[in-house]
Amino acid sequence: MKIFGLNITRASAQKALHNVGSGFRDGWRRILEPFTGAWQQNVEEKRGDLLTYPTLYACISRIVSDIGKLPFTLQKRLESGVSEETTNTAYSPVLAKPNGFQTQGQFREYWMIAKLTHGNTYALKRRDQRGVVVDLYILDSCRVMPMVSDAGEVYYQLYIDPLNTLPEGYPAPGLIVPASEIIHDRCMTLHHPLIGIPPLAAAYWPALKNMKIMRSATEFFANNAQPGGILTAPAGMSEDDAKSVKDYWATNFSGSNAGRVAIIGADMKFTPFAMKSIDSQMVEQMRYSDEQICQPFGIPPFMVGIGTIPAGLGVDGIYQMYYQGGLQTHIEHMEALLNEGLKIAAPLSVELNLEPLLRMDESKRAEVESKLVAGKIKLPDESRLRFNLPPTPGGDTIWGQQQDYPLGMLADRASWDPNMQPPAPPAPAPAPTPVAPPAEPSAEDKSMIAEARAIVATEKAIAAMRKAAQPEATNV
Repeated sequence: MKIFGLNITRASAQKALHNVGSGFRDGWRRILEPFTGAWQQNVEEKRGDLLTYPTLYACISRIVSDIGKLPFTLQKRLESGVSEETTNTAYSPVLAKPNGFQTQGQFREYWMIAKLTHGNTYALKRRDQRGVVVDLYILDSCRVMPMVSDAGEVYYQLYIDPLNTLPEGYPAPGLIVPASEIIHDRCMTLHHPLIGIPPLAAAYWPALKNMKIMRSATEFFANNAQPGGILTAPAGMSEDDAKSVKDYWATNFSGSNAGRVAIIGADMKFTPFAMKSIDSQMVEQMRYSDEQICQPFGIPPFMVGIGTIPAGLGVDGIYQMYYQGGLQTHIEHMEALLNEGLKIAAPLSVELNLEPLLRMDESKRAEVESKLVAGKIKLPDESRLRFNLPPTPGGDTIWGQQQDYPLGMLADRASWDPNMQPPAPPAPAPAPTPVAPPAEPSAEDKSMIAEARAIVATEKAIAAMRKAAQPEATNV
């Protein structure tokens, strides 16, 4: 038959399909014999009862609620390599409202509950006339069976009942749908690639041990915290008399009647049992098991109230440790499966916004944003948006001081910095100007030169004669 544009067949029509690993799916869900002889006494531990154990519930609740508050965003990668949030008529509606009765937060929470408790999450697609997925429905993991054909094709058989949520229009049980119509998220596939084993399976025994301890403590304190004891009497009491005294004591002086005054004859004495040494270590035993429960979920014990935070580990370090160990794998798988299941191709992709998870306090956020702007990593307006502040003039530009230069320019500094350039060679000395030889004096010039020389010689002779004729000075 054809439903919502898909070829849907009944299980009887698929002779070549084989169920996958039903033993692996059911083997961990119930502990049929937690102690020797329990099966004969109809005593068994059910998975639903175990989920009420506080530490196990806290681990599942922490992961489920934290992933539930991370909204879906449709991102588009630009040519510059930067991603920005966008919308698309084919994908945005189903991401904003996966189905008619769940918000996207409830959808993610139910997705993670099925994965952490059953190991497998099955989301059924509902398409419109165009073949575009318009609804996603998380199915009951206990009522979906993976099947493989002889040719290696994967199908899923849907066992429907009034409690199993399915879109209107799907008919009776036993339907088989192809893998293209199911988004299948699974935990570690230890036994078969289509069957995931949840962390609950690894945490089962530590949780069971602590449940037994709590149950024993409950029964103890229901008896007004009074341990049992021994009634002793002189020799000679028959077995019937001993049984009668025991029943009388249990009826009148135990449970809510503990502490009443008892009057028994025959010199009988009551000796209470002392507390065993192992009882005083109950807290240590339970704490050790609680830490073992946290291990398969990847949650630091102090995130669920066990132990103390390691010294020197700040708030950012705590959430980074928790994100890497307990959340990142589930988030990455959810994003990849939605991209594949909704046929979202590059440059578009589905991403979960981590801002609600890694939200910092006001002072820490201001310090980080200031460093990002000062380091020229973010625009001022981008940082202002983190504080719900409007843009400011000049906030769409990265600012830097004048003395800052790009690293590429500093590497090639010798080509543009005058201080880094080699000194210029000295300019060559100018060639000497040639001197013309003196011209030969004329005859008139020669006569004047000779006359001047004669005058000079006559004056020198007269001066010498006057000096010689002057009498020498004498002392008086």
